[in-house]
Amino acid sequence: MKSDAIKRGPENASHRLLYHALGWTDEEIERPLVGIVSSFNEVVPGHMNIDKVVEAVKMGVAMAGGMPVVFPAIAVCDGIAMGHVGMKYSLVTRDLICDSTEAMAMAHGFDALVMVPNCDKNVPGLLMAAARLDLPCTFVSGGPMLAGRIDGHKTSLSSMFEAQGAYMAGKIDEERLHEWECKACPTCGSCSGMYTANSMNCLCEAIGMALPGNGTIPAVYSRRLELAKHAGMAVMEMLRRGITARQIMSEDALMNAMCVDMALGCSTNTMLHLPAIARECGVELDLSVANEVSSRTPNLCHLAPAGPTYMEDLDEAGGVRAVMAELDKLGLLRRDCMTVTGHTVGENLAGAKNLDEDVIRPTEKPFSKTGGIAVLTGNLAPEGSVVKRSAVAENMLVHEGPARVFECEEDAQAAINAGEIRPGDVIVIRYEGPKGGPGMREMLNPTSAIQGMGLGESVALVTDGRFSGATRGACVGHVSPEAAAGGPIGVVEEGDTIRIDIPNHRIDLLVDDEELERRMAAFEPKKKELSGYLARYARLVGSGASGATLG
Repeated sequence: MKSDAIKRGPENASHRLLYHALGWTDEEIERPLVGIVSSFNEVVPGHMNIDKVVEAVKMGVAMAGGMPVVFPAIAVCDGIAMGHVGMKYSLVTRDLICDSTEAMAMAHGFDALVMVPNCDKNVPGLLMAAARLDLPCTFVSGGPMLAGRIDGHKTSLSSMFEAQGAYMAGKIDEERLHEWECKACPTCGSCSGMYTANSMNCLCEAIGMALPGNGTIPAVYSRRLELAKHAGMAVMEMLRRGITARQIMSEDALMNAMCVDMALGCSTNTMLHLPAIARECGVELDLSVANEVSSRTPNLCHLAPAGPTYMEDLDEAGGVRAVMAELDKLGLLRRDCMTVTGHTVGENLAGAKNLDEDVIRPTEKPFSKTGGIAVLTGNLAPEGSVVKRSAVAENMLVHEGPARVFECEEDAQAAINAGEIRPGDVIVIRYEGPKGGPGMREMLNPTSAIQGMGLGESVALVTDGRFSGATRGACVGHVSPEAAAGGPIGVVEEGDTIRIDIPNHRIDLLVDDEELERRMAAFEPKKKELSGYLARYARLVGSGASGATLG
């Protein structure tokens, strides 16, 4: 056991002294030390129940012969951070979570880890840490929220943001807006659509780092606590068998995750997180592979915001296993990949059934023959950009219009609120990338306002920032290189024509090559005065096209 180096023999009596100071018995000190990384806090709805999940994990570890030891991980609520300076601090926490977990695990000699995350950057940050540490490790999330209900229809966070847009457009009154804010998110848990948190929790299953049900069992269901106990037991079995994180998080496992991503129609943020996780695994996952995977992977699910179904519906339909079983029919999955169950992907899929073909389309009648995410390149995004294709209206898959250029999210939001955006426009928001933001803010406020004002099928938005998983519409993010790094998005001028062609994976600024070269030669990116962690982050962070990882 790794922990033997700090607790065995007379030379480690001082270490054992400090365990006794914690109230541990000799019998507990003898057991394998299993760190439980708890992201519980009282500010994030997706995390307020995690203390109960952690207690269940502890019981599972103890029942299987381990000594469970809890330590914390931070988590930001993207919904609360949205639309102000707080969003600059969201993506940057991914690396803080990874680094601090590494520090705690290495300093205290844990033999194994159980990660208990839930929300957007918390899950990928802990996956990165798991790969870096390469210990026996399982994941169990806090689980998704149940959908709200208004007028007999299910609702979620994205519905609320669009209701705000409807209010600003004068379509609903303040009383109706208040009804939405009281009902749209009715329980604890990660917000109930296929947003980033739920996307990543589902992909934990696809990678093999979580037990079946991790991504979909609602937070308020007692099955979530049963799953947590089994996760604690599973990590002890992994420890006995010597199964570690990198043995599971192989290149093939990451390709399985991308395939499931395309079938589920996950958040565009997965195109930041999967390359960052792959890097920690020693695997290069180039964004260019996304279109190749998409070309052969049918989109089987239209969960909110792309459609009218929610995480509870996916759970009842058979969950991620059922989606993977559909993909397996086409031979799209690497079946031999090991998982935290101690069995392979193929073995885990035995008996999996699609229980609702309205929620999970069978492969012979998908929503589309290609996956939910597309990577676009062109003279506006030489290194690439990302769009959630499955959430784009059919008439907006190809769009050409005049650029409306803004230097930050707030300026764009003000113009939208003032009614200055017209059908056909292409909103360009720059200096919101990893370096330029810094922190690559999500743009849910402007995208939701566009939808709420009835412009979702006539206006596109392009940014070097990123979008929430709750975003829908022709919204192209992660434009790389970003403006702050000298990218072409920095030289777009008001009124320039931009063409977006999602089926052909193109995004272009329609000016002649000579004019573009002239502008680029004269371009000097704007600088921002920064301090604190954001200044350090801006110095170290790389391109959004490679996962916005730190150098």
